[in-house]
Amino acid sequence: MLRLAVTEPGTPEIFRSIQGEGRSAGEVRTFVRLSGCNLHCTWCDTPYTWNWHGTKWPHEKDRPGAPHKFDPDAETIEMSVEEVAEAVEALPAPGVVLTGGEPLIQEAALAALIARLKRDNPALLIEVETNGTIAPSAALGEAVDLFMVSPKLAHAGDRPALALRPAPLAAFAALDSTWFKFVVREPGDLDEIAALAERFGIPCERIMVMPEGTDGATLRTRESLLRGPAEAAGYAWSDRLHIHLYGDTRGT
Repeated sequence: MLRLAVTEPGTPEIFRSIQGEGRSAGEVRTFVRLSGCNLHCTWCDTPYTWNWHGTKWPHEKDRPGAPHKFDPDAETIEMSVEEVAEAVEALPAPGVVLTGGEPLIQEAALAALIARLKRDNPALLIEVETNGTIAPSAALGEAVDLFMVSPKLAHAGDRPALALRPAPLAAFAALDSTWFKFVVREPGDLDEIAALAERFGIPCERIMVMPEGTDGATLRTRESLLRGPAEAAGYAWSDRLHIHLYGDTRGT
């Protein structure tokens, strides 16, 4: 079984759209958003996948007396591998993006889903978006065409010991299918990226930098501030095209 996020109660967040960020930005993909995460970023744009009622995790959208929390019973749905595969195949695209939350928490079921999808369509491109804290198995590493790994910088608010785990990051860096996508807010973040790249052996030519933000104005402001320095450092730039097209909405 797989635990998925929902667009509304009872409706899994499985949808076809334009990939808005990362290495395949601008391309049509079918998305599967899994629920559950082992990190708790304060600016997370999908907190409905982990920030449950009764938990202690802070979020930037917290207000006095009104923490930004969600009901897990309303925000998740369990589906079999076969049910998810059929839903994906009903929305055909050249590739599928398995995202979250943190997909590798459910690695065994994730691998089964990929095998099921590849059985019917061997040419289907498989992309996995992950925070890089869980190393993929050898079999998963071979089955995935693109890992977009997003290690969290200090401004995300996670404890470094949890967010930056040497063994998983080294394992991802050793895979030719991995690109690293760092979320940035200010120029000092680029220095942090450079230090992490040296520490974990991340090739500069496989680093992308993306502005944090959930509205077009914020993204454009940060782009004007950071894109030039990022490119001067040798990093590729990623926008968040889906935010400009659809806003900060589920299922897009």
